[in-house]
Amino acid sequence: MKIVNFFENFLKKDSLFSSKEHLSSTYVPKEVLYREDQIQEVANILAPALRVERPSNLIVYGKTGTGKTLSIKYVLHSMSKIAKDNDIPLKKIYLNCKLKRIADTEYRLIAQLIKEFGRTVPATGLPTDEIYNIFYSLVDKEKLMILLVLDEIDQLTKKIGDEILYNLTRINSELKNAQICLIGISNNLIFSENLDPRVKSSLSEEELIFPSYNALQIQDILRKRADEAFHSEVVQPGVIEKCAAYAAREHGDARRAIDLLRVAGELAERNASNIVEIKHLDEAETKIESDKVVNAVISQPKQFQTVLYSILMLAPEKKVIFTGEIYEIYRTICKKINFNVLTQRRISDILAEFDMLGIINAKIVSKGRYGRTREVSVSLDDNVKTKLKEIIEKSIQLST
Repeated sequence: MKIVNFFENFLKKDSLFSSKEHLSSTYVPKEVLYREDQIQEVANILAPALRVERPSNLIVYGKTGTGKTLSIKYVLHSMSKIAKDNDIPLKKIYLNCKLKRIADTEYRLIAQLIKEFGRTVPATGLPTDEIYNIFYSLVDKEKLMILLVLDEIDQLTKKIGDEILYNLTRINSELKNAQICLIGISNNLIFSENLDPRVKSSLSEEELIFPSYNALQIQDILRKRADEAFHSEVVQPGVIEKCAAYAAREHGDARRAIDLLRVAGELAERNASNIVEIKHLDEAETKIESDKVVNAVISQPKQFQTVLYSILMLAPEKKVIFTGEIYEIYRTICKKINFNVLTQRRISDILAEFDMLGIINAKIVSKGRYGRTREVSVSLDDNVKTKLKEIIEKSIQLST
């Protein structure tokens, strides 16, 4: 079949979706379920901005998929509407600090903020002081209240340290007309504990923690989204409940549940099914889990990838692998591709990080007077293991 015919036939088919955007991670619904208290608290803190008075800086904490970003966007959307209707000089800026080329250096972050005010600067090359001065002059042209949201703010400090946050919290002392309120969003509940005391005192003026959703709450959220996203009677009974159960297992991650439902719908369409069934949901779970692991590995440094490759080399032969065995394979590979060989202690730290990411299971066991080691096992699907090996071979340029 020619590709043109495929697309023509695709257009003739009725979609299972009536409005897929309702299952998008960027969609802000008219009503945010089970976050009324948190939304009211955020509104209480930020309301002075509507009087063009600087609110307290705010840090919002909570695990992934607990409605932090959604609630902040919901409040800011409402404030922007009120500001527009009443000619209040309010500007909201949202930046995701996890995205590359936006927040991987201090220079790029300020350059992105400058872009929000309609001006561009070279991607590199200007002195940092000059780029700050450009930003100050743009911001301070007129009376203005700026609400600056830094989503995944912990990723920002992880990449470039907390000096940038110190500079941002000190900006108001340099401005005469405008004021900036910082709103940080973090999945790391102890993020602020690792900050410089000067930064912590000015950044964390207000803090708010979002609890995880339970399975019943996720069911209600999914039902509401499904009613808006799919045509009637498209989702098979039991799909919503199982989808919520999957997400509850992941610490109440509603975002993951919504992604699962969307992918299940897409897979049902590809299989020419008229309904979204449990089997499509199970397939979506496998696909998303695989994609999550692959994306996590791709983003790791090459030394990390080499350690994982060593584990994958041993995995077919042994159910349980010890740190020493991994280290021997790792050293051999490093010599083959001219990499520096890290210490066994550093390899042990890397194994702990892979364990946190859920890529391996690494259990510390005592060997008596021989010290402690890690028992490592890989709980990934064989297809995922094969895919990871191929990706890493290309990344570290290992000829097999």
